[in-house]
Amino acid sequence: MTGRIPGARRPALAEPAATLAGYTIGVTADRRRDELAGLLESRGARVVLAPALRIVPIADDAELRAATRACLDDPPDIVLVNTGIGMRGWLEAAEGWGLAEPLRAVLSDAYLVARGPKARAAVRTAGLQEQWTPDGEGSAEVVEHLTSRGVAGLTVALQLHGESQPEYTEALEAAGARVIEVPVYRWAPPTDPAPLHRLVDLITGKLVDAVTFTSAAAVHALLRAAGPATDPLLDALRTDVLAACVGPVTAAPLRRHDVPVSTPNRARLSALVRTLVEELPQRAVTIEVNGHAITLRGHAAVVDGELRQLAPGPMAVLRALANSPGRVLSRAALLQALPRHADEHAVEMAVARLRAALALPGVIQTVVKRGYRIPV
Repeated sequence: MTGRIPGARRPALAEPAATLAGYTIGVTADRRRDELAGLLESRGARVVLAPALRIVPIADDAELRAATRACLDDPPDIVLVNTGIGMRGWLEAAEGWGLAEPLRAVLSDAYLVARGPKARAAVRTAGLQEQWTPDGEGSAEVVEHLTSRGVAGLTVALQLHGESQPEYTEALEAAGARVIEVPVYRWAPPTDPAPLHRLVDLITGKLVDAVTFTSAAAVHALLRAAGPATDPLLDALRTDVLAACVGPVTAAPLRRHDVPVSTPNRARLSALVRTLVEELPQRAVTIEVNGHAITLRGHAAVVDGELRQLAPGPMAVLRALANSPGRVLSRAALLQALPRHADEHAVEMAVARLRAALALPGVIQTVVKRGYRIPV
């Protein structure tokens, strides 16, 4: 979870160590969590599922029906499609009310803006054609495009994505547009919040190597769940825990907190996983001892290309020693690296288990009356 030691050599790793074996990754998605978890697990990762939010469809909501009727009674000149699931849900709800074809006709006559590739795909699947899509998938970019194009006296239908967007609605209205907000679904807290709070603890304790986000709302939900632990959580995300977001819109709230974020070139789950496959191994500590290459991953060590799973205690000792190769660390110093409530006897046990797991004589040296070290 820490950075590479300067001058260390990275060995060629044998499968499955070349992928995500040895890493623990948090998944905050709800709707496609099983798909994302499956992609990660197929590459060897240990996955912590912690849905930050859940999507609540509102097909029977009077608000959505009223917005749909407003679009039919006074057809919008411009329609902004924010999400693929929102577009599909809107048409499905209209189908249930017997309004699908009239709505489709209204949409086909409007200047259709699809905010991203998923929204564009949903538009085309519906037999419609978008007129413009932003490069960066940001709502601010869309509003800038529309206001530059001119919206004075026009009606804009704004399909919301889980929550109201007053800043964009107000910007369009300030430019002279009449805005119809179309709420197709809402974000709601997870049914069971315990996994999310557990993930907060794992992040602050740096016991996960990465966390994935597929919506900006999930980022906000995680920060809310952190409460008083928000600062330690952000510190962990700025240093040891990799934040991986499906796209720039999702990443924006973290970047506002100065968290470095990794995003794929395309907003796809498979691309998000490839980003983790590429970046996590590059963050690993690698040391060379007595002709053996040892790479530290979240809960495992790769020894000469072979993955060795380690329990938390031995892994903590190895990480502390590897971060200061050649330096003698006392039992008291190593005790600070172990899980809480451990004692100095636990240090001795962790060292013994670490030696047995590595099976490399002389790699973990005892310095009499002083402590332990990794020789250089």
